[in-house]
Parts: sequence; structure tokens; C-alpha cells
Amino acid sequence: MDEDKRKKLEALGPEKLATALFDLSLHDARAGDVVERLISTPDDIVKSFKSKLSGLKRSRRFIPWGDSAQFAKELRFVLKDLQESVRDPCLGAKLVADFCETDQASIERCDDSSGHVGDVYQYDAAEAFSAYAIHCDDKALLVKLLLDLNKNDEFGIRVALIDRAQEFLSEALIRDLVISLEELSERETEPYRRRHWLHCVESLAMQIRDPGMFEKARLASHEKISTSTCIDIAQAYVAAGNAAVALNWLEQVSQDERFMADNRERLLLEVYGMLGNIEGQREVAWRIFKAGRSAPSFKTLLEVVGEEQKDVIIDHEVSEILNAGQFSYSDAQFLIQMERMNEAERYVLDRSDQINGDHYHWLVPMAEDMAASAKWLGATILYRALLDSILRRAKTKTYPHGAKYLHKLQRISEQVTDWGAIGNHKKYYDSLRMNHGKKTSFWRAVSA
Repeated sequence: MDEDKRKKLEALGPEKLATALFDLSLHDARAGDVVERLISTPDDIVKSFKSKLSGLKRSRRFIPWGDSAQFAKELRFVLKDLQESVRDPCLGAKLVADFCETDQASIERCDDSSGHVGDVYQYDAAEAFSAYAIHCDDKALLVKLLLDLNKNDEFGIRVALIDRAQEFLSEALIRDLVISLEELSERETEPYRRRHWLHCVESLAMQIRDPGMFEKARLASHEKISTSTCIDIAQAYVAAGNAAVALNWLEQVSQDERFMADNRERLLLEVYGMLGNIEGQREVAWRIFKAGRSAPSFKTLLEVVGEEQKDVIIDHEVSEILNAGQFSYSDAQFLIQMERMNEAERYVLDRSDQINGDHYHWLVPMAEDMAASAKWLGATILYRALLDSILRRAKTKTYPHGAKYLHKLQRISEQVTDWGAIGNHKKYYDSLRMNHGKKTSFWRAVSA
């Protein structure tokens, strides 16, 4: 369809297209920018780009949260125009670096709670810089740009360019850059700035897979050896293929430590695999699974103990779940993931008084799965919990969701012949009318 449309436009000829584009540029600022770029010389394009950057730095207009996405879109257009106009890779890298220097001015006058604007500088600008830098032969210029930009990184987002250094710098140049960064960290008196330089070193060390360099930088930036330090250093050694040293670092973290426990366990699983320690792998895989039954953790377990154990393990775990008195959202989800729908429905029915509808991120997909499997009573319990939560919290913006759940309950009720102990739909509906009849906004949503 798009190609057909393009061919039809080409058939119109240059005069008609020029007229249409000119007319469009008079009414649309973005189209106007495209026209200016198309008719400008390379020097004019650079001047226009620099003028836009100056405007970004000078502007004091506050950008509210609701307008931040549009502002981010405008910033992306500035970068896109540059990339489509400037072909000299070294000049392009320099101009993208100039763009990055507008980050503080842009972010400080913007409610960027959603991160739209920050993402432009952290991801789009880094992508644009790397695209130019890959083809730039003046590598000394690139190193200088990286250092200069990071000397004034108030928001900690310019390090994103350092994070991509391996894409455009050789290992030898990266090691030279590390020496410069280490010297800057040693001269730095401000702890935050010193950690910033060392964080840059850590990033480069991971890129060239030098765990010793990473370890040195991490220990230099932290007075105490923390759980995260041990795990991150271990990860660096794993990435470099040194499982034995990685294991030494992981063993410095207590097995009872809950902070980053999943990270430690999964890294330990990988380390044991590298070392050929099958028994160690089994123990860790079981711990990961028991810490939170789920389809992914079960898959990890089967990869270690063998697919032939699948049905035996499921049967055992289902029995444990059903015998537990406390309701677990993850266990209920696990029963559904394992397609044990009868047991899942029983689990929900037996513990209906423990289900909190506030946990909608768990309950909505579970209720949908129950309904899709014709487990009408289980679906009823879950949808009632969701609706009860909405009406209890009495936030009018959620009433349309509540109305949707009530409609679902009505349709489900038409399938139920035996309500058991949960009370039929009419009884539940009458209780809603009695307890929440004055919530007119909700009932209007129901009638809509």
C-alpha cells in the first residue's frame, strides 16, 4: 500500500510535488523544517542546528508533564534532521555532542516525571553519536568529546555515550581512556564526581571484559563491600569466563541475604554450570523455584533436573500448594500456567476470603484465564474481588473498569447452574445496590 502510494506521488512530477510541499510547509512547522533542510546548503544546515541548540539553552518556557512527550518528539526531530543532513561523521559526532550539552537546560525546565525527555538524551542521542562515531577516523576527537561531556554530567545520563564506546573505539583506545578516567577520579575531591568517573571505568571494563579493572574501580568507589558489589564483580568475572573467581565473590554473600537474592542465585546457577558442578546447579535451581513458583523458574529447574521429571514435580507442587492455608497469588498463577485449572479453581474458592482485589495486576489475567477455561465460579470470585476493591476505594476514574467487571459477572452467571457456597449473582448484585447505591457515577458507567 505505501509503495503504491509512493509511485503515485512520483507520477505527479516535481512541479506538483514542490507546490504541495510548499503549501504544507506554510501550515505545519515540521513540514517547514523539512523544506528548509532540503533547500539549504550544508553550512546553512549546521548553522540552523546550532541556532536550535542555542534556543534550547536560552529558553525559560516551563514544559508541564502533559507536554513533555511532545517536547521529546521535537528534540528527536532536531536529531533526525541532523542525521539526514550532515554526512561528515566527525562533524556529526561533534554536533551530537553539542546537542547532549543542552540536556540540563531542557530537563530543568520540564516536568519529566515520565522520562520522555531524559530518554532522548540517554538513548536517542547516544544512538546518533555512535552512528557517526563508528565512521569517524579522528578517534582522538571522540575520546575528547566523551571526556568533556562527562566532566559536567549533572543528571548522570551522558555516561550513556561511554556505555557504547566499544562500538567505535578499539580496546587499546578504551584502555587509554580508562587511564584518563582513573586520573580524573584520583584528582576529584567531590565523592559523587569521583564515583561518576569510576562508574565510567566500570562500564568500559565490562565492554572489554576486563574483570580485574572492574573490580578495582568498584572497590575504589565504595568504602564497604556490599551485596551488590560482590554480585556485580562476580558478574564481571562470569562475563570474562572466570567462574572460579566469580564463585569466590558470590560466596561472600550470605545465603540468607534477601537483597538481590534472585540475581545471586541465577548467577550462581551459571557459575556452577561453567564449573560442571551438577549437584550445585540442582540445589540452586530448586531454591530459585521454591522462592517463587512460576513458569520461568520451573523451566529453569527442568533444564537442570531433566524434562522427564516434569509431571512428577508438578504433581508434588500442586499437592503442596493445595495443602497450604495461606493464599499466594504466584501459586494461583502457577496452577493456571501448568494448566491445572480444576485445582486452580478449588484453590481460589477455598481461600476466597484472603483474595484482595487491590492486586489487580495478578487477578485480571487469572480471572480471564478462569473464564476462558469455563471455570465460572473461580472467575466469579476473582471478578467480584476486583469490583469490590474498586467500589471500596471509590475512585471515579476506575468505575468504567468496575462496570466492565459487573457486566462480565452477569454473563458468567448465565453459565452457572450450581453456585455452591458463594451465593448467586442476584444476591451479590442486590448487595452492591444496597451498599453502593449512592455511587451514582458507578451506576452511570454500568448503564453506559
